[in-house]
Amino acid sequence: MATVVIMPRQGQSVESCIFTEWFKQVGDEVKKGEPLFAYETDKASFEEEAAEDGILLGVFCEEGDEIPVLQNIAVIGQPGENIDEFMADGSSGTQPEAPLEEEAISASPNVESSEVSEEVVVQVKEQGVSGDVKISPRAKKLAEKEAVPYQNLVGTGPEGRVIERDVTAYINSKPKMTPLAKEVAKEEGLQTVEQGSGLGGAVKAADLTSSNPVYSEDFEIKKLPNIRKLIAKAMHTSLQNSAQLTHHLGADARRLLELRKQVKATEGAPNITINDMVCMAVIKALKQFPDANAHFLGDSVKYFNKVHLGLAVDTDRGLMVPVIKNADDLSITGLSNQFKEVAQSCRQGSIDPELLSSEAASFTVSNLGNYGVEMFTPVINLPQVAILGVNTIVPRPADLGGGAYGFVPYMGLSLTYDHQALDGGLATRFLKQIAIEIENLEIDF
Repeated sequence: MATVVIMPRQGQSVESCIFTEWFKQVGDEVKKGEPLFAYETDKASFEEEAAEDGILLGVFCEEGDEIPVLQNIAVIGQPGENIDEFMADGSSGTQPEAPLEEEAISASPNVESSEVSEEVVVQVKEQGVSGDVKISPRAKKLAEKEAVPYQNLVGTGPEGRVIERDVTAYINSKPKMTPLAKEVAKEEGLQTVEQGSGLGGAVKAADLTSSNPVYSEDFEIKKLPNIRKLIAKAMHTSLQNSAQLTHHLGADARRLLELRKQVKATEGAPNITINDMVCMAVIKALKQFPDANAHFLGDSVKYFNKVHLGLAVDTDRGLMVPVIKNADDLSITGLSNQFKEVAQSCRQGSIDPELLSSEAASFTVSNLGNYGVEMFTPVINLPQVAILGVNTIVPRPADLGGGAYGFVPYMGLSLTYDHQALDGGLATRFLKQIAIEIENLEIDF
């Protein structure tokens, strides 16, 4: 009996995944426990093993597709079993030995079967010849997928109709194109070449030619990684669906620098960083300003009794924001250890997807101070109502008292908040409270 393969669900907050690779081809034998395919969410990548022995009868997705979780993506069974009932959204999927186009045969009853199987000679219209193009739906779908200029083909179907075998013949007559080259050719109307520079002569995006060759080689087009697409989508959604405003304020960093110096000088003390101290100060401020420790839900606001703190982590795969649950229950040492643990899991790709959900955190801190950034505008992780950007420490002139002035190290703080949920006055007082907590922080280690 055929067994359907579905897109797994990685946590309650993950609604879709990006399919990245099949490890088996249609018709291959599959053993239970063997890696079958790979996929990724916006923050982590995974491999899925086969749940049954059998033959891979059909697949319903390919590299780069965004697939809703729990949707059918393949079928494993025995040769000859029917898989039509499992196809997702009416998709024909990929099956072995697809039959010849029936519409071409039925439309030409006088055509002998031997003629159908004969090799089709590709014919291209003369330059300047135009007019309506008659093309079958299947042929058009294949042509658009493979970036074939079907408008220029002379069809061999009834009344000169371009049919699937014409498109297939054109594809076979040209060198193979990389997926990126196909996308670029479709979007920009570029022309293919007879010999590509890729592996086995494959045509790459850089090989495509323009009708204006003067500008054809002064740039390179690279396809966005799947994770970048999802991050871009989330950022765009955040800015579209909230009224974001950023306030900037400086905090005297002398207290933090002194504490850091004490930590380094104390034998056996944990490696508590400046960022750990800032996050502890943020937690203390959030307990005094619960309006900032919340989610904006459109016509209501969800206020949290505990602080679930998200911390932005830079990884090779992109920016990740894991959450520390109940961070207000932790000591500075516990908070520091938790941050190091989740940051390492993010960089290794083993982080629990549930900890990466923006709904899991009640507030987020993004620290770019290590990079020397003096001011920036962080983007809110919806539905959170605010996010704090931490900047580098720079010397600024200050009144030292008694008529004396000197340079004092100041840390820049950038609070972005959703004006739909927070008034400017409240946001300003909250930001000031963070600065006060930083300047007067007490820790035990």
